[in-house]
Amino acid sequence: MRKILIGLIALSLFASCSNNEQFVLNGKVENAGDLKKVLLYEGDNVVDSAFLNEDDNFRFKRTALEAKPYTLVVANRPYMLVLMNGDNVEFSTDLNKNEDQYTIKGSEVSARLQKLSSIRAAFQKSQSEIQAEFEKRILTENEDSVHNELTKKNDSIIAENSRNTFEFAQENRDNLAGFYAMLSLFSLDPIKYEHELISYADEARVKFPDNSAVQSFANHMAELKPVSIGQKAPDFESLSSTGRKIKLSDFKGKYVLLDFWASWCAPCREENPNIVKQYNTFKDKGFTVLGVSLDDNQAAWLKAIKDDNLDWSQVSELKRWDSETGQLYKITAIPASFLIDPNGVIIGKNLHGLDLENALKERIQ
Repeated sequence: MRKILIGLIALSLFASCSNNEQFVLNGKVENAGDLKKVLLYEGDNVVDSAFLNEDDNFRFKRTALEAKPYTLVVANRPYMLVLMNGDNVEFSTDLNKNEDQYTIKGSEVSARLQKLSSIRAAFQKSQSEIQAEFEKRILTENEDSVHNELTKKNDSIIAENSRNTFEFAQENRDNLAGFYAMLSLFSLDPIKYEHELISYADEARVKFPDNSAVQSFANHMAELKPVSIGQKAPDFESLSSTGRKIKLSDFKGKYVLLDFWASWCAPCREENPNIVKQYNTFKDKGFTVLGVSLDDNQAAWLKAIKDDNLDWSQVSELKRWDSETGQLYKITAIPASFLIDPNGVIIGKNLHGLDLENALKERIQ
């Protein structure tokens, strides 16, 4: 009898160790219909799949040394989960109900993310509706006018979704659900919420010291901080098309639009007429533009300057994405711009169209 008890205790200890070396996700799909298989994603990659049994149940067992985000996809419905070793999670959903109506037990962060999933689902639905409206209306209406109208509508939807996401992040500031909300916010509106993102990153670095995703995000935001709104614009020196050395500090005392662009960048070329318009309107009122080209072909760069009537100072290292100035300002996509005040402080970023015009009108009389 004593040997049996010792064996049972040993088996129990072994089971405990095993459970702590993996997570278990048990799922149930009501009204599954013809659904045979569910998928588990980590980022954009499928890392596992599971077939439904005769009762429409499924199970995943995987290893996650730290809390990691996963997306469970059931009949094209995405569900946000955060799982780690030791978690024993129960998930259930009904395909006859809305996708945000599901239950999850055994993971507090995943349960909290259900609200964020609802916010995302509403946003994705709105995006799909706008796309469908656009495709329908351009059959009988002017495409440009429809595009402009729906772009404004879409901007409002993004703004609302960003507010809802930020509010959720604030409600969950002390747990990882808040972190994943802030990551979502960073992809939605990194400029408007730049200060909040940087502040949160500094706080999260200390709060979640052992989470590599948090630490990576905090490091990235620390890199962006020197070129964030409110910071002194880093000075640099580069060469004009004629080989003349030009510094950003040469323009101190004026409002400067530091404009990163390239001849090969179609959105940049589309925005150039607006910059030309603002330059001509405000150039005699203490405003100028300094263009930084990410070209690698001087002839193409010079031709674009001439064709687009860019009459302001232009510099380029002709190194494309290896431009030292681009790297200094953490440029990963163009067009990108920084509005700098007469004291050399960054007061705006990525202002295009009417946003640039309104920003200049507000500051320059």
